[in-house]
Amino acid sequence: MDQFIEETPFFTSTQRRLVASVADFVAREIEPRAAEREDEEEHFRELLGLLADANLLRFAVAESGTPLETRSLCLVREALSYSSALADLAFVMQGLGTYAISLAAPEHVRDFWLERAATGKAIAAFALTEPEAGSDVAAIKTTARLVREGESGEEFYVIDGRKRFISNAGLADFYTVFAKTGERADGRAELSAFVVSARMQGFRVRERTHMIAPHPIGEIEFENCRVPAEDMVGRAGDGFRLALQTLDTFRASVGAAACGMAGRALDESIAYAKSRKQFGRALAEHQLIQEKLADMATELEAARLLVYRAAYLKDAGVAQVTREASQAKLYATEAAGRIIDTALQIHGGAGLVRGNVIERLYRDVRALRIYEGTSEIQKLVIASQLLKE
Repeated sequence: MDQFIEETPFFTSTQRRLVASVADFVAREIEPRAAEREDEEEHFRELLGLLADANLLRFAVAESGTPLETRSLCLVREALSYSSALADLAFVMQGLGTYAISLAAPEHVRDFWLERAATGKAIAAFALTEPEAGSDVAAIKTTARLVREGESGEEFYVIDGRKRFISNAGLADFYTVFAKTGERADGRAELSAFVVSARMQGFRVRERTHMIAPHPIGEIEFENCRVPAEDMVGRAGDGFRLALQTLDTFRASVGAAACGMAGRALDESIAYAKSRKQFGRALAEHQLIQEKLADMATELEAARLLVYRAAYLKDAGVAQVTREASQAKLYATEAAGRIIDTALQIHGGAGLVRGNVIERLYRDVRALRIYEGTSEIQKLVIASQLLKE
């Protein structure tokens, strides 16, 4: 990665120094803790604490009124995911769960939650997906009903519904929740966003979901959950726009995480090919292995170029980078899947052994082609943007 950063004109000197400092932090603090633990929640909290102590969470949590620096976000994600997908998750969820708040929440709400998230004092979550609404956001069934209380005239929203596949469910101290507050003129749902504290009456974690790789995730439920009207993020009907702005900002960074995993797989494969002997010579001397390594390296470089082009354009103030972010996410996650699969083939049976780095990467990388928009959805987004031009 160091060579790529030095040779590519997308980065500032400050960002190049960031790469070196984060790499040192990861080698010192994250890599020794990269092995999976039985207590996933405890491991997650430990990693989050390390990120907070290193002041890295501020690269994921936007400051009030200040755009998030996308290149730095991507650089940190790539470095973290090289060693630990769980550390990467702990980092990025603080940003995903607060980005809409940074854009549109009332000042006192914004300042309270952003500072707590940036210092690791509160864990954030982004609650969009439902049992019947994944890629089709407009199909959300969770409702938020405005109620005025008696003579005082106090306004609050009553939220009812369920959310599924919510990262940090059960760990989060607060959730950015998207709910239906009415219908638009075209008959589709009017969505609004709310900050919901995990301590609010009527909120509960319905169940934890167990994935193929460590990932705190689950289903949450709202039953007559009363949320003060001042905790609405933006205005009624802004939810769909805020959700898309969040995804547009963080989508390229999913590609960066994929590059981190793919980079680790390539490094492990090169080292293994040099040391492992078959038929009297090192694997690296076999031309078919050389071909695999060449393909892996080329795909990784192409993925990085797409990721950091999208991040650079976002930081440069380009009005819309929807197509570029989707291309970065699509190609990088698909390429990482191929690279890690090839790495497993190079390692042979050793790569299948539980606890082997490649075995862990093989499980970790699969989710990236699904969350924040499946590969199929990215293709539809890219095509729709092309047809607008």
